[in-house]
Amino acid sequence: MNWLLIIIMYALPIIAQINVTLTYKKYNKISNSRGLTGADVARRILDANGLTDVKIEHIPGNLTDHYDPRDNTVRLSDTVYGSTSVAALGVAAHECGHVCQHAENYAPIVLRSKVVPVASVCSNLWYLILIAGILITSLTARFSPLIYVSIIMFSAVVVFQLVTLPTEFNASSRALKTLESDAILDSSEIPHARKVLTAAALTYVASLVSSIIQLLRLLSMVRGNRR
Repeated sequence: MNWLLIIIMYALPIIAQINVTLTYKKYNKISNSRGLTGADVARRILDANGLTDVKIEHIPGNLTDHYDPRDNTVRLSDTVYGSTSVAALGVAAHECGHVCQHAENYAPIVLRSKVVPVASVCSNLWYLILIAGILITSLTARFSPLIYVSIIMFSAVVVFQLVTLPTEFNASSRALKTLESDAILDSSEIPHARKVLTAAALTYVASLVSSIIQLLRLLSMVRGNRR
């Protein structure tokens, strides 16, 4: 059973990433009927919501799209910025959904922003502290408190991933509603955008499940060593 959990822990994020890549690739071949680009749609959605001060920038990479609230900028990748595909429009609208969340002080996004600094530090250091704790335990034959510290730090990462889920699902929901209500995509094109955004959201679910399994393994390790 332990090996099965390990396989699931490592396989889930990989499968989810493959799924989003293949799904995006499929619907990136289908152009929207209005000939709008990802940048066009982002500007249109932002202006319609009174967010005219938000900048839109083109950045290199594939699906590296994000909204940076620090400088109030939506950054769209090579595969989204100038693309007319229904997949690109879905991603662009999703990022604008995050902008609207910040503008409205949407509770989960506010909480997520507060957790980010702590989660960032913890995600970079928890494993090193765990290794140090294991080494000290092995050398001294006494259980090191550093192992507890590493678990607490990793728990903060899990909390961050948990808080991230509602922000991502809500941003996708906003995107689909806007694409449909503002007639940016035809009714026949909406399901394509939905599949892309759903596949993207599942990567966050997969990462959370994988992290929860990892946390349970760490707690199990502690119980085993304390006996």
